[in-house]
Amino acid sequence: MGAPAALGRLLRPTSVAVVGGGAWCENVIQQLRLIGFGGQIWPVHPSRADVGGLPAFAHVDDLPDALDAAFVGVNRQATIAVMAQLRARGAGGAVCFASGFLEASAELADGAALQQGLIEAAGDMPFLGPNCYGFINALDGAALWPDQHGVLRCDRGVAIVTQSSNIAINMTMQKRGLPLAYVVTAGNQAQTGLAAISMALLDDPRVTALGLHIEGVGDVAAFQALAAKARGLGKPIVALKVGASEQAQVATVSHTASLAGSDAGARALLARLGIAQVADLATFLEALKLLHITGPLASNAIASMSCSGGEASLMADSALGRGLVYSPLGAQQQADLRAALGPKVALANPLDYHTYIWADLPAMTRCFAAMMAPDLALGVVVLDFPRADRCRADDWDSVIAAAAAAQGQRGVPMAILASLPENMPEERCAQIMAAGLVPLCGLPEGLGSIAAAAQLGKPRVPRRRRCCRPLHRLWAPPIPWPKARPRPLCPASGWTCRATARPPHPKMPQQWQASLAFPWS
Repeated sequence: MGAPAALGRLLRPTSVAVVGGGAWCENVIQQLRLIGFGGQIWPVHPSRADVGGLPAFAHVDDLPDALDAAFVGVNRQATIAVMAQLRARGAGGAVCFASGFLEASAELADGAALQQGLIEAAGDMPFLGPNCYGFINALDGAALWPDQHGVLRCDRGVAIVTQSSNIAINMTMQKRGLPLAYVVTAGNQAQTGLAAISMALLDDPRVTALGLHIEGVGDVAAFQALAAKARGLGKPIVALKVGASEQAQVATVSHTASLAGSDAGARALLARLGIAQVADLATFLEALKLLHITGPLASNAIASMSCSGGEASLMADSALGRGLVYSPLGAQQQADLRAALGPKVALANPLDYHTYIWADLPAMTRCFAAMMAPDLALGVVVLDFPRADRCRADDWDSVIAAAAAAQGQRGVPMAILASLPENMPEERCAQIMAAGLVPLCGLPEGLGSIAAAAQLGKPRVPRRRRCCRPLHRLWAPPIPWPKARPRPLCPASGWTCRATARPPHPKMPQQWQASLAFPWS
């Protein structure tokens, strides 16, 4: 069996086969239509004349031409035969919807054997899954997706890869203004893993940042290659790694056949690879949105401006423990702020500028611009919008305009942050982004996203010997290497490495040992 081919035809298809006739397959056809797919859609079913209102072919061999992608929505035993047929037909790739493979080996005696049969049947034809929903491509209008979703077409945006189809659906329903270019589910990664999918998505110049929802780290070398590619392309990666609790680790195995391994080890690996880590879905989405608009931040120095002392206090307290710094005001800032605000306002960072200048566009512009020292990474204006069904919000527009004008004058990125996510409607997010600003929905997730972007912006200090040795130290202390024996080469760097020479510690996950090619018998 050769290595899987490139994923371009699968992820950006011009022709699609939908194999199967149940409601899930009809949903795929419906979602292709709804997202505006302009290519050919060919249902395949042995007995039905049509599926989803389209004439059906009885067999894969009856299709009029070689196809780019297929959604395989039949049972697990039939899936293997269909995959072999698609491979023989020259298909560019497939989505395997069925479950009951390796992820169910504890419940089904033949689960592991079926998965091996699936891999062999596919050969060098790439596929996603099994036990996954597939993918949504909002850039080109393609969705091999058997359910509803909330993705809107866009010209550029972020890519998200997850092993969980339901988590993927939930994220597509976000109302935070985040443009989703791709959403891809990996299932149990029988053949194609998170890293391989992610590298294919990074190749698309329209993708600005990458988000990974990770249940288990398998191929460490592949993640190293992914991180190196992302750095070379200047595209940041944010990860939400689950598996800290014993319960989550058990759920991970039963869900996607992934071994969560050492949570501390995985987090240390991601940190070393320069991948930002967040702890919840809300911060995950906000961080991707911030990175989509500004990219990594130059530092952790920020400024906060609000028309309330209560909001200023919340901003100050909520930054604790996040590694963010409210830089003290310099002499020039204080002079300019005093000229803009008058003698009654206490000058500080975070700043409560009171309501003396509320709705006064020139005065607010002077205030925001005065606050934006050149050494700041981001300026944040706290602004919760009133309910549109009960209130007028005309004056709030002047705050957006003032922040945009200040950003233009000072050249420091600026964000509008609502302390409650429901107080930043989706249409306001679009308005703020159109002004060149960052809309942040929710105070904790907003500050968490800033911290992640600041972490990504920190300069990476090159190490003389970058290899797998620090990773191995997570499980075992160094041991002497016999002088009479040559040191082996580290597979990650090509340098001689003491880490690859010693026996594995019992707590090091087996798949990590294999992917790092440690030379023990």
